[in-house]
Amino acid sequence: MITVVGTGTGAPVPTDVLAGAALVVGGRRHLDAVRLPEGAERIVLGPLAPALDTIGEYAGKELPVVVLASGDPGFFGIVRALAERFGAGLLDVRPGVSSVAAAFARIGLPWDDAVVVSAHGRDLRTAVQVCRAQPKVAVLTGPGSGPAELGARLGGAGRVLVVASALGDPERERVERVSPEEAAARDWGAAVSVVLCLDERRALGAARTVAGVPDRPAGWALEESAFAHRDSMITKFEVRALALARLGPRLGDLVWDVGAGSGSVAVECARLGAAVVAVEKSADGVDRIRANAAAHGVDVDVVHGSAPDALSGLADDPDAVFVGGGGRELPAVVGACARRARRAVVVALAALDRVPAAREALTRAGLRCDGVLLQSARLAPLPGDVTRLAAANPVFLLWGVRTPVSNEGVVQ
Repeated sequence: MITVVGTGTGAPVPTDVLAGAALVVGGRRHLDAVRLPEGAERIVLGPLAPALDTIGEYAGKELPVVVLASGDPGFFGIVRALAERFGAGLLDVRPGVSSVAAAFARIGLPWDDAVVVSAHGRDLRTAVQVCRAQPKVAVLTGPGSGPAELGARLGGAGRVLVVASALGDPERERVERVSPEEAAARDWGAAVSVVLCLDERRALGAARTVAGVPDRPAGWALEESAFAHRDSMITKFEVRALALARLGPRLGDLVWDVGAGSGSVAVECARLGAAVVAVEKSADGVDRIRANAAAHGVDVDVVHGSAPDALSGLADDPDAVFVGGGGRELPAVVGACARRARRAVVVALAALDRVPAAREALTRAGLRCDGVLLQSARLAPLPGDVTRLAAANPVFLLWGVRTPVSNEGVVQ
């Protein structure tokens, strides 16, 4: 039997669990905090594979093994690796209080509406985009992905970071509220347990039925009347529906809406969970985008400027980009977006003359290009209680998709 004990957030390890253990595995601080039974072997966790091999040798001989872990070891913890290797039936899991639960408890907030994302041993990018998009996020940090690195990427996002260190240690525990800029300027050491990223205006949140992942909207491709816009200058819902399908916005993504106009595409992507940057050259357009985002309860970072020049100031490469409008700068704008997009670029055009140049810009950047001419007609009432079809202006929709490449460099 392999007994997995959650500790490190104030709960002591029961002495009866350790009694008779032939092998005790854990982080150095966990092992130093307990008295091992006489004759027991001790393994300090570093690389996981050698430890699992040794655990397998003891378990194969039916010798008792104890694994010490932080908080709740079934929550982004070692239980997954143990269950995959040895089977869940061989495990006796004794969970402690997770660092996430403890941190929220320290600041008096519920966390059933929080999104939890791990940056431990992972690229920090996903955590950053989730923090930009969601009002309440817990980030499990690691070397190179701590409060300083997170703060450096979140400046200007209107967030507060709560850095919880050494949770459960009566002498060293600290819970500090700091701005992203303050977090970026400090050396936080190795004792950080978790970082909470909060939009304090919405930190309490509404009561939830489903925990964690934010509610998905009941629908998308909203009517144009759902947005403030100028003289019908808005991406029509038929076009928006296909554009959203090709963009594929989701939690953890960053989407650019370039030439955003009313921001209808930006808002819809934010409603689907993505972090969004909207680039718009007109001052009244910037105001409309912000008003539309506020009306739909989402965050959209609005940049007042003209593409492609304004794009150089955007530090993070987007997963997907929507390009609206069709001026003379369109090929340069599409090319700039296509060179930086990680997954896809979608371009909406009304002018046939602009299509070849936009298509060439996508393919030149290495994207696989496709497209469609959208022609729709909506039901429209006529006097006498009858209905006609009212044709909408045709729109070309082009999309370029980056072909994924495996770790070996072989195109999949």
